[in-house]
Amino acid sequence: MFGCLVAGRLVQTDVQQIATDKFVFNLPDYEHVNHVVVFMLGTSPFPAGMGGAVYFSFPDPCVGQVWQLLGFITNEKPSAIFKISGLKAGEGGAHPFGMMDVPQVSSMAQIGVSVEALDSLAQQTPVSNATVSTVDSFTQFTQKMLESLYNFTSSFALTQAQMTPNPSEMYVPASSILKWYENFQRRMVQNPNFWKT
Repeated sequence: MFGCLVAGRLVQTDVQQIATDKFVFNLPDYEHVNHVVVFMLGTSPFPAGMGGAVYFSFPDPCVGQVWQLLGFITNEKPSAIFKISGLKAGEGGAHPFGMMDVPQVSSMAQIGVSVEALDSLAQQTPVSNATVSTVDSFTQFTQKMLESLYNFTSSFALTQAQMTPNPSEMYVPASSILKWYENFQRRMVQNPNFWKT
């Protein structure tokens, strides 16, 4: 139902369901992570009137497992970007993972999603320095443009068996467009102004 993404890494869909309404992702090498994206896969929506509270936990052997509320995802807002680089271990509040036996690996942080009533989510306050980062309109436009190009060109995709020889037509493998799309998006994340040089 959920996915997790860190820039420069593969998408994580290996969520562990630890209760009917609680899910956990392990986040290795968290010291080098600035932002994390948590999103719904689109395979099944939240039940009516429900959403997901997104929590973060550092491995802290001195204090124990402390969870911090980052924010929320819902059917209407199925993804969110959270800044985790400024959070401090051991600083947290009340959370739904408290009495659960969440399997924790000492060298990994964790992202937790707790399915809760929307009314309850509206009353909770995320930690202040985990504010959802905003993407400027130019970056948004560029991402939408890239997606549009890829979707448009993919709509003309044919297998080699479906192709009829046409000496005046040039064909480009769909994989090369996907590779260009991924490279361009990676470069945008690293430096939104790279195209100016």
